[in-house]
Amino acid sequence: MKRRIIMAWAAMLPLASTPAVSLAQQGPTLTVDASSNQHPISPGIYGVNAIDGMNATKDSLAAELHLPVQRWGGDSTSRYNWQTNMHNAGRNWYFENIPDGPATSDGSLSDQFVAQNKSTNTQSLVTVPMIGWTPKSGSPRNHPYDCSFKVSKYGAQTGTDWEWDTDCGNGMTDAGPITGNDPADTSTAIGPDFVTGWINHLTAKYGTAANGGVAYYGLDNEPGLWKETHRDVHPGAQHDAEFVALTQQYAAAVKAADPSAKTLGPAEDGWCRYLYSAADNALNQYGCGAGADHAAHGDYVPWYLKQMQAYEQANGVRLLDYLDLHYYPQANGVSLAPAGDSTTQALRLRSTRALWDAAYVDESWIGTEIKLIPRMKAWIADNYPSTKIAISEYNWGGLENINGALAQADVLGIFGREGVDLATLWAPPSVTAPGSFAFRMYLSYDGAGHGFGNISTSAASSDQDKLSIYAARRSADQALTIMVINKTGAALTSTVSLAGFTPSATASVYRYSAAQLASIVHASNQAVSAGSFTATFPGNSITLFVIMPASTPGTTTTFPALPAILQVL
Repeated sequence: MKRRIIMAWAAMLPLASTPAVSLAQQGPTLTVDASSNQHPISPGIYGVNAIDGMNATKDSLAAELHLPVQRWGGDSTSRYNWQTNMHNAGRNWYFENIPDGPATSDGSLSDQFVAQNKSTNTQSLVTVPMIGWTPKSGSPRNHPYDCSFKVSKYGAQTGTDWEWDTDCGNGMTDAGPITGNDPADTSTAIGPDFVTGWINHLTAKYGTAANGGVAYYGLDNEPGLWKETHRDVHPGAQHDAEFVALTQQYAAAVKAADPSAKTLGPAEDGWCRYLYSAADNALNQYGCGAGADHAAHGDYVPWYLKQMQAYEQANGVRLLDYLDLHYYPQANGVSLAPAGDSTTQALRLRSTRALWDAAYVDESWIGTEIKLIPRMKAWIADNYPSTKIAISEYNWGGLENINGALAQADVLGIFGREGVDLATLWAPPSVTAPGSFAFRMYLSYDGAGHGFGNISTSAASSDQDKLSIYAARRSADQALTIMVINKTGAALTSTVSLAGFTPSATASVYRYSAAQLASIVHASNQAVSAGSFTATFPGNSITLFVIMPASTPGTTTTFPALPAILQVL
């Protein structure tokens, strides 16, 4: 089960001097061209997953950081009943119906989630269930809970909820999984009207998306794994046509209830489900391979997009606004794991290349070029143009360590440079964890809400595995912001060449590093010439340069106007 961690943020950042660095090595060549490859950076890439712990402290910190979007997602949302404020935990906890507070549709946990987000001007992404079952009314709200595989009904099992409900089993016997259980033991059948009722409730209470209500609806969660995670109500491995039909029915219900809301799908969990249906995967020994569906339709996600386009052409309604995929690096010890040893830490930092680099062969059982974002763009261009890109779950691990902070900062830079529209980190770090400082560096490096620019520009490193570099203009004040991530343990000195921008004589410098894990350091100003500057980057560090344009008349570069939503940073 993925671990839900509540995201929090530290207080104001202290002013300090950069510690002296000795014996610096020559680093790679770094280049920035502020007039090249310009495109908006969506603030939606700085989102997180978190459905727990709504409280005043978290509200104030989210407001300080201008948290752009928060997702109500994960396995339990496939089985959440908004009317009774209860979810079924599926395989993650003995298939039990678990209350999420008082049995009420008004003031439920989902209501609290939306209300908290509104209080911090954070957009809500709410996952709606399409699996066809929800916890039944009248389920007990104290132990013992209803559960799908009671020992008293289905016999002895290999595991039970020994802590709370010993009659609740894991659905497994020594001979294999229990089959033929009754879904009505825990659940009531539902259809699209269940989702319509929920959205009507949310819009009545919080307004439509266009009027400040829920902005996004995710079309369920990791359906390719329903046959495992929720096999008590969906034991069969679905064919691709089954899920496309469900998507069209439920997405149509969402659009009818709130035409201004945006939808995301199919929220599949990883590589095998991008390419093959659950039914095809079930035919293969390792759960990843082709079958009849692939023979008929080709790769799954492109075919899914093509069906969404066909629906729009036939009905005049766009059902899918964002192609949403989950991505967890599959190399051993990387995702959802502690930092690990030096070999694992180096692998973590290399593996971010799977998001964009066509030359990077994934160092896992996948063993091929993933190039996730370019792949998603190509699928969209070929099958459903104008669909946006979302990655609503990802995690590179190590967030308790500077290594994870470096990887997270690299990922956020990649999302902005490559044009991702929305991304929400799974299991965000705690307030004091190094991983949280990666977000601070982009959203409020000075503790006063100033952030990385919102117009991406060209930036390149001759060795991205040593120094990664990202650049962006900030439309509010025309500052050029440059983020440099030293992924090595050695101090590296590099020259940063500048083009397409006439800088002032100095840059403000902010740094997070292994030398000071409790805060971002406001370092001494960096001297900048017209065409370049040379700086030393401490080992295991994230450095941000904020360079204002020269004040000489006629030197300011003109940049394209942006939608209002992109002018918040």
